[in-house]
Amino acid sequence: MELKSLRDAYGDTLIELGKSNPNIIVMDADLSFSTRTCRFKEAIPDRFFDLGIAEADMMSTAAGLASCDKIVFASTFAVFATGRAWDQVRLGIAYSKLNVKIVASHSGVAVGEDGYSHQAIEDIALMRVLPTMRVIVPCCANQTKAVIRFVAEKEGPFYVRLIKSALPILYPKDTEFKLGEAITLREGNDITIGAIGNMVPIALEAYEILKAKNINARVIDFASVKPIDEETIKQACDETRGFITCEDHTIAGGLGDAVAQIILAHHPIPHLRIGIQGILGESGSAQELYEKHGLTANNIVEKVEKLLK
Repeated sequence: MELKSLRDAYGDTLIELGKSNPNIIVMDADLSFSTRTCRFKEAIPDRFFDLGIAEADMMSTAAGLASCDKIVFASTFAVFATGRAWDQVRLGIAYSKLNVKIVASHSGVAVGEDGYSHQAIEDIALMRVLPTMRVIVPCCANQTKAVIRFVAEKEGPFYVRLIKSALPILYPKDTEFKLGEAITLREGNDITIGAIGNMVPIALEAYEILKAKNINARVIDFASVKPIDEETIKQACDETRGFITCEDHTIAGGLGDAVAQIILAHHPIPHLRIGIQGILGESGSAQELYEKHGLTANNIVEKVEKLLK
């Protein structure tokens, strides 16, 4: 499959939106090359603001601009956008339901050798808990473009989580994003595998291995983590024998917990959560960390076989 950077897709889409809408403002915190907002800076410099290494200030400034009818995209690494600036996001943006789109890159242990100080593995949980915040985790460049176009048009705060590395293209160029709607990528009636972001192509790889073992897996992309697609989860509970969720994030407060809430309330079936458990992150290559934490197709297959027994 063709690989493409989600960050590149974000930067290119910002330019497209900025040229058609004079109310769009882009902000960064001294990481514009890494987040690719530098492309907007080069194309539309008068509507780009770099706040330096001051993420809390950036979020408060974004809130101020949004209160003046601007559509503000604020970007930095996920660990800084959600951890270092959480109070400003909570009080300045979420409480007032302001039109700020927090688009954060370098999420999860996929950041690799940058180590635990730069690995955001709690960011989805921190954003999910804010009542007015919508949380989206795209899995490919084309889906990222659709998500950025969508949040630019939709009023209110959003958290969009991107990854550092390039990912396979899974959706066509003209794909549309619908908030609160999960997408079933593969049909199956033995087991359901729900995934987000960089775990979606890995879940699809697991699907092929399971198919060779005569196990029919249903693979669902939950890009819209909040609001989550309750009806698709309920249907999977009714039609398959178990549910496995996969995320490059702590199992506490992320996709696994979001799905578990629906499963427990509707139709309890066996449910396993694949994700980071019990650590704050550590240095190592992305592949080494994926292997250690079971974020691999082979581990998904092993968990499926265990659950079905």
